[in-house]
Amino acid sequence: MAEYVPPLRDIRFVLEEIGDISALTKLEPFQHLDPDTVFGVLEEGGRFMAEVMSPLNRVGDTVGSRLNDDGSVTTPPGFQEAYRQYVEAGWPAVGSPQEFGGGGFPWLVVIPLQEMFNAANLGFSLGPMLTHGVIDLLTLHGNAEQQVTYLQKLVTGEWGGTMELTESEAGSDVGALRTRAVPADDGTWRISGQKIFITYGEHDLTDNIIHLVLARLSDAPPGTKGISCFIVPKYLVNADGSLGAPNDVRCVSIEHKMGIHASPTCVMSYGDEGGAVGYLIGEPNRGMRYMFTMMNSARIAVGLQGMAVAERAYQAALSYAQERRQGRVIGGTSTEPAPIVEHPDVRRMLLTMKAYIEAMRCVLYTNAVSIDLAHHHSDPEVRQTRQELVELLTPVSKAWSTDLAVEITSLALQVYGGMGYVEEAGVAQYYRDSRIGPIYEGTNGIQAMDLVGRKLPLRGGGVVNDYLSQIDALDSELASGGEELASVRANLAAAAGALRGATNWIFEHGLADPNDALAGATPYLRMFGLVTGGWLLARSALAATRLLTEGRGSKEFLEEKIATAQFYAEQLLPQAAALGGAVTAGAKVLYKVDLSHAVPG
Repeated sequence: MAEYVPPLRDIRFVLEEIGDISALTKLEPFQHLDPDTVFGVLEEGGRFMAEVMSPLNRVGDTVGSRLNDDGSVTTPPGFQEAYRQYVEAGWPAVGSPQEFGGGGFPWLVVIPLQEMFNAANLGFSLGPMLTHGVIDLLTLHGNAEQQVTYLQKLVTGEWGGTMELTESEAGSDVGALRTRAVPADDGTWRISGQKIFITYGEHDLTDNIIHLVLARLSDAPPGTKGISCFIVPKYLVNADGSLGAPNDVRCVSIEHKMGIHASPTCVMSYGDEGGAVGYLIGEPNRGMRYMFTMMNSARIAVGLQGMAVAERAYQAALSYAQERRQGRVIGGTSTEPAPIVEHPDVRRMLLTMKAYIEAMRCVLYTNAVSIDLAHHHSDPEVRQTRQELVELLTPVSKAWSTDLAVEITSLALQVYGGMGYVEEAGVAQYYRDSRIGPIYEGTNGIQAMDLVGRKLPLRGGGVVNDYLSQIDALDSELASGGEELASVRANLAAAAGALRGATNWIFEHGLADPNDALAGATPYLRMFGLVTGGWLLARSALAATRLLTEGRGSKEFLEEKIATAQFYAEQLLPQAAALGGAVTAGAKVLYKVDLSHAVPG
């Protein structure tokens, strides 16, 4: 099995031509950076992930993390040393605020670093991802004392963090949670209850684990309006910052999962000895609002995981196809078996993987730079426009990317043929690891309902209409690209028109019966992702054409960018129009079969 190779040329191209990293580093918060510094950091980050994290991916899958009799969790061999190197090199701090010891890098730089970490070792990367979310939440909503107590050690990676929402009776319906918080005499709270599916809820990589736990006060209103958020550290922290006594929290089991075996998915119990000490964040009953700070960034991060594991699977499949010899080239003269990469259907699979991955990278990086601009641009109108784009693209980034990851890793197995189905070949891990993506941080069905029910109505539909107009506006530029970009132009126009028609149908029929809109939400999100990816790859092709004309960059690389956009436009983008029927079919047929009482057979 080939090791991971960071796709630095692709990353740099997207940062420069889609993300406009040069303009971003001119903004006041990022003037300590310049593009050369950024690319130097990414090159070193890629080297670290490839040399230190990637070799542990296989042992993470085959050995996994294990629960000990005392409730502690042991991570796979090599993980502790690799994490120590990760902390000593300063990688956890790159994207955190400078006032808490971070590097102050923009999201547009953090995202490619996370991509390479995810691709190198997805199971390992999940813990640091959640720690970043804890940092975000405490930075925005924690009080000064909480920030001083926890943030510096979280930023350095000396401590880890978790987000804890899910309970056995409160999964997607978080408002049904039953974990309780009772006030103590000293201003703290006593937390009791049990949480499930807690990623890195217990492990041996950090000195302390800072759990962010959703719980309900005794007088809280029902549902999500009555949820509060608490800091519950594994070890209490003394006034001088040193670690104190163990808190009343323990891991009672870890799940035996289909994939991501290196990541301990824990059942956490609070208050078995009388109540875990918790510290209220912000105001009572506003915990869901605070947690969404963490969840939205986590949803983009999960979409990134999908793209990253797809990249890893593509690299493995490409390497195998170049080496595996079987069959002869159709129309060729050689009687020797040819590498299977020469066969048209294998090329179709590989190009499908490559085109989708490049489209996903463009979507995710566009989302990332939009976060940066929404927070830091000097022009309030730009900030508003970019924040609206973040709202629109976040459910697409998460759901479209993770759905595609499952398809792409499955294609990788297909390229391997029978050997792909054999665990020793290693490629099956990517399929198993990818399958969690469409489920956690809000299932993809929920993301689709969010897109249709909450995001399309933003500004009375103005946000999505402005977005579709922006896609349409590219047509004149593509027209100047001549015959080479003709198919890209034609297919993008057709797909964008289908998306606009589907959007208008949802506006018209969703008001009359919301079930009609929700019934088509998932195919609509798929259509939205396809068109967005096609638009951004068209922009990539235009940029590559310009660079070729100017004589800048690698001719082979830039011509591949154009060819990949052509393949996407001709063979993948037409799916968008085909999805229109599913979007507009309505909900009536879904209820013609009485599934509530149906019996198989």
